[in-house]
Amino acid sequence: MNIRNVAIIAHVDHGKTTMVDQLFKTAHLFRDNESSAERMMDNNDLERERGITILAKATGIQYKDYHINILDTPGHADFGGEVERIMNMVDGCLLLIDAFESTMPQTRFVLKKAIEARVKPIVVINKVDRPNVDIEKAVDDVLDLFINLDAPEEYLDFKVVYTSGLLGTSSLSPDPNDQTPGMEAILDLIISEIPSPRVNPQGHLQFQPSLLDYSDFVGRIGIGLIKTGTLILNQNVALARLDGSIKLGKIMKIFKFVGMSRIELETATAGDIVGIAGIVDINVGETLCEPNFVVPLPKIAISEPTLQMTFAPNSSPFVGQSGKFVTFRQLQQRLDKEVQRDVALKVNIIEGSDRFLVSGRGELHLGILIEKMRREGYEMEVSKPKVIISMIDGVAYEPFEELQLDVPSESIGMVMDVLSDRQAEVIHIDYGEMHSRLLYEISAAGLIGLHAQIMTLTKGYGLMNHSYKRHRPASNFQMKGRSFGVLISSETGQSTTYALEGLEARGTMFIYPQTAVYHGMIVGENRYPRDLVVNVSKAKALTNMRMSTKEAKVVLKAPRIMSLEACLAYINDDELLEITPTAYRMRKVYLDPIERKKHRPDSE
Repeated sequence: MNIRNVAIIAHVDHGKTTMVDQLFKTAHLFRDNESSAERMMDNNDLERERGITILAKATGIQYKDYHINILDTPGHADFGGEVERIMNMVDGCLLLIDAFESTMPQTRFVLKKAIEARVKPIVVINKVDRPNVDIEKAVDDVLDLFINLDAPEEYLDFKVVYTSGLLGTSSLSPDPNDQTPGMEAILDLIISEIPSPRVNPQGHLQFQPSLLDYSDFVGRIGIGLIKTGTLILNQNVALARLDGSIKLGKIMKIFKFVGMSRIELETATAGDIVGIAGIVDINVGETLCEPNFVVPLPKIAISEPTLQMTFAPNSSPFVGQSGKFVTFRQLQQRLDKEVQRDVALKVNIIEGSDRFLVSGRGELHLGILIEKMRREGYEMEVSKPKVIISMIDGVAYEPFEELQLDVPSESIGMVMDVLSDRQAEVIHIDYGEMHSRLLYEISAAGLIGLHAQIMTLTKGYGLMNHSYKRHRPASNFQMKGRSFGVLISSETGQSTTYALEGLEARGTMFIYPQTAVYHGMIVGENRYPRDLVVNVSKAKALTNMRMSTKEAKVVLKAPRIMSLEACLAYINDDELLEITPTAYRMRKVYLDPIERKKHRPDSE
């Protein structure tokens, strides 16, 4: 069978998506005179800006006489569930390793999933063009990782390719001077080393989606591997649901993935990775069968969410000023649409309210969703993220993660103090002259807001990575709220330079002059623990007296500008974050000061 199904797996930012670009070029997917964008598989603005893959994507290329299906997977821990499911669809994987950074926490996670699924790896040492790389050490680290993960003996004799995704070169030689243009070395190894799909073309139909996509034209698309039999357009099928029930339906579309295109097919056979449309509520892990021969495949495990927060329609005085979608129904439709595509996301309406409880795999997972909706023109208000506690045999369990930090050695003391405050447990510390590596186990609650803190302590030079490790009995760790109170606007209007100048001694401002504010909105941080109501809209009284300081120029301190992640980590339980297409605004749940005092008498 001239089909090869492979996944590209790696730690975040080790070059997976750039490598797919180079494989496209080597397979002559584009004409020589045709321009192509970088990181073509990262096809939305957020993926391009952040340099990360958010959802796994299927593509395929024709090389020699083979059709090679390639699955580009996310490298970030929040999207690790995608990697687990993809292992059900492939027979081999390319494990990309940055020649400079070597193996990282997520490298361990994705390789562990590949070994558990008995997926044969080919090791790709990427970025060999970087200065000061130690290629030999990188290969040794990979071997150590295989041994630590108890890989089968035949996997220890892995094949290695050396590449530069940036320059589009590859070689079987570890010497960077032996690099040659093109990725033929990888493609030839895929054909010779990775087996054909372990499938049965002659049997009764069994197709199991491992990924979901969504199209406004055809609805939900299930993407998966045909394990046995043949799929035919307009064929009547039976869907074996996860709850044991059977649903009858019809195949309306069959898609094959080639490059950036979806090509419609009349038939597809066992071994093909295809997308199908027509079953409106098909889910990951369900099995499509022939109506008279229903034999479900083993269920696919889906990672459970670890964090949750509430979403609600915007209720601030500025509602509707910049967003197109502001109603409960519009918010519900958009969240329902996201659930169609993202199986790691859970959305429930909180009974008796207009709020939704949205659960996801981590801060980044939920933050990406908020940012996508904001850019599409939605307005909403969200609460502080909270860790999901699971009850197992009457005992409360919470998720713990393995955290790896690479920090300048001069900052290590401050970083360790912060981790100690968050009740993180030391696993290993590797002290270096310039940089040190810290390995910790930490609760998911302890991770909230940690990234911004590490960046501040290391002056932006720290690297932080984490991946889910296990559930442990709940530690009852509660992240201490901020030690300072906030400055709350008493008026609705525009902030003035005059008012902000007078308030500078009170604390740190979050806004510039001429910023629209409303009563109950958080405009700064107080110097003291209590919240303080202030008037940032106060204008200078006009008189007919000439002041000696009239011509003096007012120079204000620069305000602290808060990113989305910083705002979510900063707010307390009695506060919300207002999200609009043009602004983030932190605010109190109760805008009226009398209502606030009723619910929290010590607040102001």
